[in-house]
Amino acid sequence: MALRSLSGPRLAAARGPATNLVVLVHGYGADGNDLISLAGHWQGLLPTTEFVAPNAPDRVPGAPNGFQWFGLSRMDPQELTQGVTAAGPSLDAFLDQELARLGLTADRLALVGFSQGTMLSLQVGLTRAAKPAAVVGFSGLLAAPVQAGSPPPIFLAHGSADTVIPVGAMFAAAAELGLAGAPVQWHLAPAVGHGIDPVGLQMAGEFLAQAFGGFLVPRGAVSCALRR
Repeated sequence: MALRSLSGPRLAAARGPATNLVVLVHGYGADGNDLISLAGHWQGLLPTTEFVAPNAPDRVPGAPNGFQWFGLSRMDPQELTQGVTAAGPSLDAFLDQELARLGLTADRLALVGFSQGTMLSLQVGLTRAAKPAAVVGFSGLLAAPVQAGSPPPIFLAHGSADTVIPVGAMFAAAAELGLAGAPVQWHLAPAVGHGIDPVGLQMAGEFLAQAFGGFLVPRGAVSCALRR
């Protein structure tokens, strides 16, 4: 089956040629513009990092401005597993293409996902032959069993009041990933729904900086609200 070509908004490194790449994977019904705004919050922590937020390859039926990585009719475990398995190769190929364009190796890559994008980021990050430096997942879940290997460091964040994907999904994912040997950190955002809170956003930026061996700046206040 032919792989789907991906493209989307990007933000170049603030200083010099890029030494790292962060790929932002949006949620169901959104697009790359929904996540590229995170790059501005993290650029101070990651000044030599390029950010790119590809649009998923398929439109959401009935929502001409929304994209999907795979069809999502219900939170059925089998459907989710099939979805991330089918969508993974196109994102995987895009990562290889972007790394080659920048002349970077896989250890200079990080994936950041939101909701459905978290499902896909975990799937691809855990199954790539050359693992990324880190995976960040906001408001998502682990859609497929963790395969044997050397999992990358993972940061998960979830709102305690999330009614789209209940917060228990984060704890279940953290437990399974930890049993598989992945270094896992997590953040619970009190009274937050299906979105990203300022503390989680800052923690994720610091996690990425540490994964890339970067310099940390003092914590500041940031805010963000996303669609699923």
